Amino acid sequence: MSHKRIPKRKAAFAAGTVVALGAAAILLPNANASQDGSSNDAAAIAPKTLKATDASDLASQLEKLLGDAFAGSYYDSDSGQLVVNVISGDSNVVVQAKKAGAKVREVDNSLTELAAGAKTLKEQATIPGTAWAVDPRTNKILVTADSTVTGAKWNTLESTVKSLGSDMATVKKSAGTFKTFASGGDAIFAGGARCSLGFNVTAGDGSPAFLTAGHCGVAAEQWSDTQDGQPIATVDQATFPGDGDFALVKYDDPATQAPSEVNVGGGQTVAINQAADAEVGLQVFRMGSTTGLADGQVLGLDATVNYPEGTVTGLIQTDVCAEPGDSGGSLFTQDGSAIGLTSGGSGDCTVGGETFFQPVTTALQAVGATLGAGDAAGGGAGDQAGGQEAGAGGDAGAGAGDQAGGEATASPGDEAGAGQEAGGDQAGGDVIGGEQTGNGQDAGNGQDTGSGAGDATGDAADQSHN
Repeated sequence: MSHKRIPKRKAAFAAGTVVALGAAAILLPNANASQDGSSNDAAAIAPKTLKATDASDLASQLEKLLGDAFAGSYYDSDSGQLVVNVISGDSNVVVQAKKAGAKVREVDNSLTELAAGAKTLKEQATIPGTAWAVDPRTNKILVTADSTVTGAKWNTLESTVKSLGSDMATVKKSAGTFKTFASGGDAIFAGGARCSLGFNVTAGDGSPAFLTAGHCGVAAEQWSDTQDGQPIATVDQATFPGDGDFALVKYDDPATQAPSEVNVGGGQTVAINQAADAEVGLQVFRMGSTTGLADGQVLGLDATVNYPEGTVTGLIQTDVCAEPGDSGGSLFTQDGSAIGLTSGGSGDCTVGGETFFQPVTTALQAVGATLGAGDAAGGGAGDQAGGQEAGAGGDAGAGAGDQAGGEATASPGDEAGAGQEAGGDQAGGDVIGGEQTGNGQDAGNGQDTGSGAGDATGDAADQSHN
């Protein structure tokens, strides 16, 4: 299976950089400070400039602090500010949010009202090929219908949206078709299916494992790092469809070293130091075995997607492209936060489209795992043996780590299956945002899992240099 070389927007990426999330903890106490000042005083307070991950942390704390008055939030990447929606009429709430460092916007629809609208859509318009999520930027529910929603199905969807009111929801058409991104090919293999490894984790019993998409986990029980190769990992838990799209897959060799990092090609890796919740407006990067590296923004949270196989809830909606075989691949931030696992969507990396991801925080909690080598919260695992290439089931060394001199960067595991070409020198992939040379896809090599992929060292070229 040939691989496309997709140019990506350039991004300055410091591999292995660790950025602590502490800004919110410093800012939030201000919200509890004396509030004997007038609302005019609050109006004079300038919003804080925050990093995206700090903004997400602050948003979570403000949601608890403001209660029912909190109506969603998003990150304005241009200004570096957190924008918080609050229900009109409560000046005290506005003061609290501003003193915490957020930019405040008064809106009409509460989260409770938006949730009620989503419930109506579920009851009356659960149609394959549709999806919806709350868009805090418009304070409405954004409903999307793919190309299969026509005739009576479109009429039902449109009438249901209209019944919610013009100020509650909007609907748009997508040129593609909603589907899960699994297919036959390379990366991590099971029978005729190919997926991508998302993040290495430590299972609750202390054994090495990785997270991938649930629809991959229910498709087959055992996975290999090479096509038609010996299994290196076995599915322990899988959820799909329903409340998520995630699976925990345990490495068969308990001695496998599974670094907490993502291989972005070109001999570079990004250390994954924690799991974090997504925030609308957050800039994110996705790694997958078919298309390699892609980037974009989070558009919506708690999305419901009606795939042909069934309805999945609680997903992250983005404008990051993906294609078959990218399923399960990692969604992460520049500073090393694990955000999501690729689920599905419409379109491709030529025309774009809507893409949905399983939140990593929810998946970790559900399966009882921690990132990397088990550092609580997933932090730090990354060092982990420098990539002993292990990820790949340990053996693999094949290329993955070895390649490139075995420097840990290889890191097979990283995201192994993710095509990342196993650490592979990736044949000169232009790094993160860079052309990324298709990423190691080494065609059928399954790189993945650190494995063979790399063998490619150079050979990867084939891959995506096509």
